[in-house]
Amino acid sequence: MEKTVFEAFIKDNAQKIQEIRTAAWELHQSVNQTYDKTLPYGFHLSMVADAAMKYGYEVVKDEVDILPLIFGAYFHDSIEDARLTYNNVLSLASKYMTQEQALTAAEIVYALTNEKGRTREERADERYYAGIRNTPFAPFVKLCDRFANMSYSAGSAGNANAHMIAVYSAELEHFINAITANSDDPRFALSSELVSQLKNLSL
Repeated sequence: MEKTVFEAFIKDNAQKIQEIRTAAWELHQSVNQTYDKTLPYGFHLSMVADAAMKYGYEVVKDEVDILPLIFGAYFHDSIEDARLTYNNVLSLASKYMTQEQALTAAEIVYALTNEKGRTREERADERYYAGIRNTPFAPFVKLCDRFANMSYSAGSAGNANAHMIAVYSAELEHFINAITANSDDPRFALSSELVSQLKNLSL
């Protein structure tokens, strides 16, 4: 999609996007979830959504998919961390968009929900990545999620952030390969600009 068309849609729908943002922030606040122990979790959600709104024109070909993409970015952790079910997400998305759009949004959130597991590797196993690769816009939103985490860790002090940027850097090649879909459909594509930025953040 032309970048100017994408940006115009964002501007024209700013009120609805703000409502989605507020709902996502309040949801995670309601379960007392924080980011880096001190920040409201909405800080992370907004970083992910901001990346999606900056680079989403690279993967969207129809305006009808912009709101589902943004909703998916804001609510990507809502099943995993905020106790929502898939049907909860679908119902909530339906408040802001058509049923078909809400289904697209809910599928993004579901795809980005980790598997059950005791370790990082078990929670993000091949089944998890296959679900991402096979869901429209999920590879891109996952890329935005990783970008948000890596850019925060790289720019923040503390042993935990230093550890995580090292982990993310070591995983980067596997991560990019794992979310790369074998498809010419732009809905499954990654942002080349975001991939480049992740490589620049890597140690």
